[in-house]
Amino acid sequence: MNKNNHKSLYWQIPFLLFLIVGSVLIIRHQRSMPYQKDSGFVFGTVYNITYQSDEDLKTDIEAELQKVDNSLSPFNKTSIITKVNNNQPIAVNDMFTEVFDLAEQVSKETNGAFDITVAPLVNAWGFGFKKGITPDKHVIDSLRSLVGYQKVSLIGNKVKKQDKRIMLDCSAIAKGYGSDIVARYLRRKGIANYMIEIGGEIVTSGINEKRTPWRIGVTKPTDDSLNLNQELQTVLNVTDKAMATSGNYRNFYYKGGKKYAHTIDPKTGYPVQHNILSATVLADNCATADAYATSFMVMGLDGAKKILAKHPELMAYLIYSDSKGHNAVWFSPSMKDKIAQ
Repeated sequence: MNKNNHKSLYWQIPFLLFLIVGSVLIIRHQRSMPYQKDSGFVFGTVYNITYQSDEDLKTDIEAELQKVDNSLSPFNKTSIITKVNNNQPIAVNDMFTEVFDLAEQVSKETNGAFDITVAPLVNAWGFGFKKGITPDKHVIDSLRSLVGYQKVSLIGNKVKKQDKRIMLDCSAIAKGYGSDIVARYLRRKGIANYMIEIGGEIVTSGINEKRTPWRIGVTKPTDDSLNLNQELQTVLNVTDKAMATSGNYRNFYYKGGKKYAHTIDPKTGYPVQHNILSATVLADNCATADAYATSFMVMGLDGAKKILAKHPELMAYLIYSDSKGHNAVWFSPSMKDKIAQ
């Protein structure tokens, strides 16, 4: 070995030692770094966020959620979507545009089973849920003329409606989108391990406090309008995925011996009568999972299977009522490795 090779080797040894020591220190710091737990109230529901960080980021997280609320909440009197619904001149922002474009895409893929213009029908039946009054056929037919994703478009940064009475409601996608927005923020901060949950819509990354993959339970669907039942149907490993669940088993009422669910079919104008009790969808982002979970509740088991066959990037765990009225389960073949129990 010549003198130059010796010099090169002598230089490399301390450099390698530096890398090894640095890696050990980083791993040690990573293991000792605490997990923060933040919770609060947003979009009319509760949020719970766990993330590994030396600092509590709750103020910044809530600022991100407020941006979503300012864009998409119909209950916020000054939000962009409220101004659109009130036909006020407003230039929409990037958040509104992103959600509108995704909603339109899912609407086309599901042949209108997902539709953000369904608000008038939801409101009519919502009143019925509270008062026990079923909207009559005349009311339903009248409102159906105001429903249809094709009747609204985004031209530049302006929303164009075919009828000024058309109302937009992004509640079936906004919670998932909110979870995505928080996930983006945490990634910008360099945080690799987190679990974000807003009203049951979840995004996960990395590992939990026990240094194991994130495991999320799917609640067994039973008539539970008071939200008291916490019995689990299954537990899923959902690390580095987004998960959303939609179900009718907590939002319903009985009248004349008939059960009315809260999910409205945009085409018929009536609550869905399909056999799916609960639809859990895994996707790369939570807004997509949220929208398809709602769509599957409208489409039923056979319709959901057709969509899943076209979209292998989606995974679903569907709980349905079989021909004998018993609860049964169907899940995507690719979901098998995600089932923890």
